[in-house]
Amino acid sequence: MSKNISINKLSILLVFSCISCSNTSKSPVIHIDKIDQERSIKISGLDVAVIQDIARDSARANWQGLMPVYKMPGDTDMKNYQPMQPGTYHIADGAVIFTPDTPFVSHRTYFVRYYKLDSDNQLTDFIRGRNRPGSLHYIDLTF
Repeated sequence: MSKNISINKLSILLVFSCISCSNTSKSPVIHIDKIDQERSIKISGLDVAVIQDIARDSARANWQGLMPVYKMPGDTDMKNYQPMQPGTYHIADGAVIFTPDTPFVSHRTYFVRYYKLDSDNQLTDFIRGRNRPGSLHYIDLTF
């Protein structure tokens, strides 16, 4: 009887450990660093294969839709209504480099909207504009 209880406890422990493994987020850890005397930002930590696919299969203008940069408004409730910061994107050393058309203002907060791609949000949906209302999952990364 003691042996059956131990086996049952072990089975339950294995089930819970499998559940916790499947719930762990596998989102990349994204880093944003100001570079080039704070004239540009380097967005690193992205999957290199994804970066190369985007660079190969899409126009430069698509980067603005995939990783837009914004000025943080004084009223943060208005974040979703800010115009995108115009600029150029390019790839260097496995990272995305963004250089704004007008220089970043020191002591001003900006943010990058990073869209998380998962089984419900495919990269091609973003590029082709096929994303469904309410289906966009993103995090705002401030710098």
